[in-house]
Amino acid sequence: MAEPGKMDRRITLYEPGAETGRDGFNAPILAAPTAREVWAAYAPASDRERMQSAEVGATITARFRIRWSPDVAPLSPVWWLVFEGRTFDISGVKEIGRRDGIEITASARAE
Repeated sequence: MAEPGKMDRRITLYEPGAETGRDGFNAPILAAPTAREVWAAYAPASDRERMQSAEVGATITARFRIRWSPDVAPLSPVWWLVFEGRTFDISGVKEIGRRDGIEITASARAE
């Protein structure tokens, strides 16, 4: 269950813009990404989880829990999020319960 009292962090989720056409090199032209700001619970991944994922380089892996809503229902790994000024790539999305919440696994470069 997504616990509202623990959702004390603000994150911004970005959905890539839709393709609006093609340029002269046949590369897609994308509209501006759509941003959604939501409350989230933040939990850094444990050292054991980091070792098991065999990540190379300095990265920060974390889990974010947000409330389910139709606005964030299409969330997928092609989206990204910004938390405390750092951009995280989303690697996993799981529904919590029956439209109760969403758990996001994401990683960012540790700079």
